[in-house]
Amino acid sequence: MNYHRIIEGILDIGEEMLKSGAENYRLEDALYRMLKSYGFIRYDVFVIPSNIQVSAKTPEGELITQIRHIESFENDFDRLDHLNDLSRYVCAHKPDADHLKAKFDKVISLPEQPEILRYVAGVMGGAGFAVFFGSGFADAIVAVIVSLMIVFVGKWLSMREGNLMIYNLILAFLSEVIIILATRNGIGTHPDRIMIGIVMLLISGLGTTNGFRELLQRDFISGSINILNSILGATGIALGIALAMLLFHERLEEGFMLTPSIPMQLISCTIACIGFAMWFKVRGRKVFYSGVGAFITWGIYALIYEIEPSNFLATLIAAVFVGFYAFIMSRVNKAPSTIFLTASVFPLIPGPNLYYMMYGFVSNDSALISSEGVLLATTCLAIAFGFNIVDVVSRVIMSTLKREFRVTKNS
Repeated sequence: MNYHRIIEGILDIGEEMLKSGAENYRLEDALYRMLKSYGFIRYDVFVIPSNIQVSAKTPEGELITQIRHIESFENDFDRLDHLNDLSRYVCAHKPDADHLKAKFDKVISLPEQPEILRYVAGVMGGAGFAVFFGSGFADAIVAVIVSLMIVFVGKWLSMREGNLMIYNLILAFLSEVIIILATRNGIGTHPDRIMIGIVMLLISGLGTTNGFRELLQRDFISGSINILNSILGATGIALGIALAMLLFHERLEEGFMLTPSIPMQLISCTIACIGFAMWFKVRGRKVFYSGVGAFITWGIYALIYEIEPSNFLATLIAAVFVGFYAFIMSRVNKAPSTIFLTASVFPLIPGPNLYYMMYGFVSNDSALISSEGVLLATTCLAIAFGFNIVDVVSRVIMSTLKREFRVTKNS
């Protein structure tokens, strides 16, 4: 067996999984499982968002090390699902290097999601969250127009600009210009709320949450990188909006508030999260499961907050549900839990808080920085703690059932 090519093939799978949205520790687990299945007598894996390293010793005693540098990312959960299936196939059948390459090429050549779905997803996500954050009907129309612009211009811009801060700055500037012009001409009355809904298409509040989660798991490098990437993206958004406001002599005055109707909150966030599932290229019935997860998640948050008005407690309990929901759905559908976790948890993601905190920095508003920063940190910690509780309980359950929950170098 050509072990050099086998490791190359395993790294091909790992690289595409990371680029498609796999979480670092889940990717490490998949790589360890594949290396273990081929009978390597020792194997070490190191994964951060921009780098994968594998070192393995063959049964004959040869030590092989290969490294991949990751430059670009595009969340594609359908491809991630197929790659996850491929990793399971590799573990079960141990194909030779040629067969492994052929199976990998088949996954990579699968047809892309129809372009029209990207526009539908953007409209559902942007307009849905605009309503969720207190916008009216006319505001939602503006949000639809801006969402379509983001999809169209974002596709063109992504092929020419790899710097996340610059990418977000340009799209945020154009979005704010459209919103200001629309509201000045009587279309829409809540520009701040429209923009906060649109911000959810750009901002990576989920990256901040995952960063806190990884820090709690002692994965300090990956955690720090994810948090810094989120702050970089939020800075670009804040700068773009601030530039448009300076140009048109506008001010950030209103802020956002959730729409007062609980049924409308549930409906709008469910529509938005179904849109985000499609935005991340989830397909088939998994889109429906994502919407169900988001609906129940926000229902739990609203119920707990009504009983005990604590954002931390309500977020923590809702995050525990999301974690278990994703764990169960992943087993039922034999798919990565990330697919069900990401869209379902979006109602809890503190994207607006991250944006307002960074806007406070660019506008020299220390009170805004402090208030939004504290709320951002507590919300992210609540979600991270909730997910970690699920990890611990899941590990105990799998151990009781005599099944491996996660494979490491010492497994």
